[in-house]
Amino acid sequence: MAAALIVGILIGGAGVGVAWAVSGDSSANDAAGDARDACHALSGFEPSDYVTKGSKGEIAINRFGAAIALSASAAAGDAQYKPLAKALLTVQNQHARTFDFGDSEVKKNLAKAHQICDDLD
Repeated sequence: MAAALIVGILIGGAGVGVAWAVSGDSSANDAAGDARDACHALSGFEPSDYVTKGSKGEIAINRFGAAIALSASAAAGDAQYKPLAKALLTVQNQHARTFDFGDSEVKKNLAKAHQICDDLD
């Protein structure tokens, strides 16, 4: 079940990322645009909704996955975004082990990702 959840997150995130990338905003076609969009997805991510059934849960899963996918794309395009991608990948890996966004390490690294996003503005 955990593997299916992780695959679902990645596929959902990639789909959202692709949709944003082709939405017509030319700035979305560069690393800075991907990083900005990753941070936008992360800012709309509500961890408490992640396990909620229905649309709230789907939104949370897809925003988290989109933030991960877009940060990885940004890092691939420009090394300055690697800390964001690394922080979100760390959150994903820790969450996959604990299944708890309330876990202190998960919260710490999620806060780190938010701080990196704040510093990008």
